[in-house]
Amino acid sequence: MNTNSVGIVSPQTAVFDEPLALACGRSLGPYELVYETYGTLNAARSNAVLVCHALSGHHHAAGYHSADDRKPGWWDECIGPGKAIDTDRFFVVSLNNLGGCHGSTGPASINPETGKPWGPDFPSLRARDWVHSQARLADLLGIECWAAVIGGSLGGMQAMRWALEYPDRLRHCVVIASAMKLSAQNIAFNEIARNAILTDPDFAEGRYREEDKVPARGLALARMVGHITYLSEDAMARKFGRDLRSGSFDVGRSEGVEFQVESYLHHQGQVFSRVFDANTYLLMTRALDYFDLAREYDNDPVQAFSHARCSFMVISFSTDWRFSPPRSREIVDALIAADRPVSYAEIEAKEGHDAFLLPIPRYLDVFSSYMKRVGEDS
Repeated sequence: MNTNSVGIVSPQTAVFDEPLALACGRSLGPYELVYETYGTLNAARSNAVLVCHALSGHHHAAGYHSADDRKPGWWDECIGPGKAIDTDRFFVVSLNNLGGCHGSTGPASINPETGKPWGPDFPSLRARDWVHSQARLADLLGIECWAAVIGGSLGGMQAMRWALEYPDRLRHCVVIASAMKLSAQNIAFNEIARNAILTDPDFAEGRYREEDKVPARGLALARMVGHITYLSEDAMARKFGRDLRSGSFDVGRSEGVEFQVESYLHHQGQVFSRVFDANTYLLMTRALDYFDLAREYDNDPVQAFSHARCSFMVISFSTDWRFSPPRSREIVDALIAADRPVSYAEIEAKEGHDAFLLPIPRYLDVFSSYMKRVGEDS
């Protein structure tokens, strides 16, 4: 266990009896949210930071669940004593979003009206629904205003939505490797991934849990498609090149050839299919597709951001083609036009979209410097 780790942490569960009105017109309740906290909330309750997770993320962002854990939380590089999100200074809250499959109420949960898993009957969700549920969690924790709301990728979209839905409840908004809406190419990749799941014979029209099935092949293919888009060409070339895992290119001996990159993708897909729920994947990717920060503001991002009251930090990565630097610069340009305080950094990195999860020195330096400013304000 790393010396600058938050150590062993235990998930907590918040139960909400009051139904939550959703953007789709339905309501959900009662429901549960699973979350973790790191650090200590100060007496003024002014040092709280909310971490919003990306597509396949969850509440376990830092530390370990037991002394035997080999793998820490998904953002352990950035959360902990002396790290960018310094737990000696901040009280950090990380939750599994509503609709998730790691403890919060979602498609795999039991529908109280039927006694069976929700499955495909679970309500569709939007980023604003997550934000409203997160605000209820903040109320429960006695947090009136976040020092910062932070997120990468889909998490960055939630952070921006926070700035518009609850402008007086956050002082800083940190948006990493994100966008105000998806490109057509991104939507296309998500649709291919969804089709891989939907066409799996074991999907059973979304009622696979009732039939004791798992659409593992479809989920694995969906993850493989997604994973390719998270890496840059340079990152894949450096990591795998055209190295073989098995087989030979000798004349007459090419059967059974498997490249290292193929083996890697198969492994990633298989692992993912064992820990993630197919209906949750469909729900999350659709919420990602439907996100459009400026839709209800006459499609004018400047008008949208004019409702914000916080300061912003926007970070992009040079080789991220899924959420490319021009998409981040669109956010920055709109914020400047809306007269909002904003800092921006484009980090040279070879790792693609996944860079926001990795210990890239320049990235950590920029992130840490901004978070020190956040700490000074709290």
